[in-house]
Amino acid sequence: MASSAKEMESYVGFANLPNQVFRKSVQRGFEFTLMVVGQSGLGKSTLLNSLFLCDLYCDAVYPGTDQRLPSTTKVQSSTVELTEGGVRLRLTLVDTPGFGDGVDNSQCSRPIVSHIDQQFEDYLNAESEIERVKVPDTRVHVCLYFIAPTGHGLKPIDISVMKELHEKVNIIPLIAKSDTLTVEECVAFKKRIMEEIEANEIKIYSFPGCGEDEEEVELNQQMKDRIPFAVVGSNTLITVGGKKVRGRKYPWGIIDVENLDHCDFSALRNMLIRTHMQDLIETTDHSHFEGYRFSKLASAVNPSLQAKSSTARNPLAQFEEEKKEHEKKMMKMQEEMEHVFEMKVMEKKQKLKDSETDLRKRRDALQANMEKQQRELEERRRQFDDDKAEFEAQQRKYQQEREALTAQKSGPVLTSSASKSGKDKKKDKKGLFS
Repeated sequence: MASSAKEMESYVGFANLPNQVFRKSVQRGFEFTLMVVGQSGLGKSTLLNSLFLCDLYCDAVYPGTDQRLPSTTKVQSSTVELTEGGVRLRLTLVDTPGFGDGVDNSQCSRPIVSHIDQQFEDYLNAESEIERVKVPDTRVHVCLYFIAPTGHGLKPIDISVMKELHEKVNIIPLIAKSDTLTVEECVAFKKRIMEEIEANEIKIYSFPGCGEDEEEVELNQQMKDRIPFAVVGSNTLITVGGKKVRGRKYPWGIIDVENLDHCDFSALRNMLIRTHMQDLIETTDHSHFEGYRFSKLASAVNPSLQAKSSTARNPLAQFEEEKKEHEKKMMKMQEEMEHVFEMKVMEKKQKLKDSETDLRKRRDALQANMEKQQRELEERRRQFDDDKAEFEAQQRKYQQEREALTAQKSGPVLTSSASKSGKDKKKDKKGLFS
C-alpha cells in the first residue's frame, strides 16, 4: 500500500514536535569533543580561546622549560561547561602535548589513536550493558590538525598521522599562523596541501553536498573551497576605527582575525560552532563509531574476520611499511643535505674565485708599484753616478791645477837642494874609502 502525504484540514498538534525536541535538547544540553593535533608553538591554545571567546585554559599550570618538551606524545583532556542564551554545552578539549617534538616521531600518533579507540570502546561497552545508563559522550567529534606555515607542503609526519586518523575522526586541516605568509604564498600553499591530501588518499571532513536548500549547498561549497583553513588566533582586543576587535598588531598594520580578507578564522568558527557542529556529531556517530562497532562485533561473531583484521595489521607488514616510510624520509633528507652541501660548495668556490681575483689584482698593483719604484731608483742611481763622475772629474782637474801651481812656486829651491845633497854624497863616499 503506497503512502502519500495528506494535509490536515484542521490543527491536530504534531506540528509542535520540533518544539518538543528543542525543549528536550535544551534541557539535556549538548556534548562536543574537540581534539587539537600539532607541534608546539603553532598557537593551538590561542586559537581555541579565540573560538569560544573565553580562557579555556585558565586553570592550566604551565610547566617549566625542562618539562615543556616531553620525549613522547601525551593526551590530555579537559572539560568545561559553557552557557550561551540558556543553551548548555559540555565541551571536552583533547590536547596532544609533545606531538612531533621528539627526535624520532614515527610512533607519535599511537597515543592519539589509542585515545580515540578507547573512547569508542567505553561508549560501546556502555551501550552493550543490560541496563544502559546515560554516559557522557567523550567520543572525539572533530580533530583540528595544525600544519606549520612552511610553504613547502605537508611533512611526512603530517601525511602518516592523518592517514592513521582519517577512518576514526573528522579531520579538518588548518594552516597555523597564516599571517607569516603572503596572500599569494597562502593560496599556493593551500593548493599544494590539497593536492598532497588527494594524492595520498587522505579522507578529511566532507561537507554535506546535497540538500533542498540552495543557500545551504552554496555555503557548504564556500566552506569546502577554503579548506585548509588559514587561521590566526588572538586574545587581544585592539581598537580600530573606534571599534574593538580581536587582532594582532604589527609595525605594518593590524590583522583582524574575524575579517575574512585577513584569514579564515571567522569561516572556521562559523562552520565548527554555528552551522556544522551537529553534522560533525552525527558523522562521528553514524560513520566512524559505526565502523568501529562493526569491526568489533564482527570479529566477536566471526573469528575469520578477526584473523583477516589481524592479518591486515600484521606487525611485520606494518614494520616494513614504516621502514619504507623512514627510508623515503631519509632519502629526502639526504637529497636536501646534498643540495645544501652543493650550494655551500658553490658558494665557497665563488668566494675563493673572488678572493683569487682580488689577490691577483692586488699582486698586479703591487708589482706595478714595485716596477715604478725600481725605475725611479735606477734613474736616481744613474743621476747619482753622473753627479759623482762629474764631481770626481772636477776634483781631479782641481788637484792637477793645484799641483801645477805648487810646482811652479817650489821649482828652483828644489834644484839647489838637490845639488847640495849630491855634493854631500860625494864627500861621504870619499870619507868612506880614504
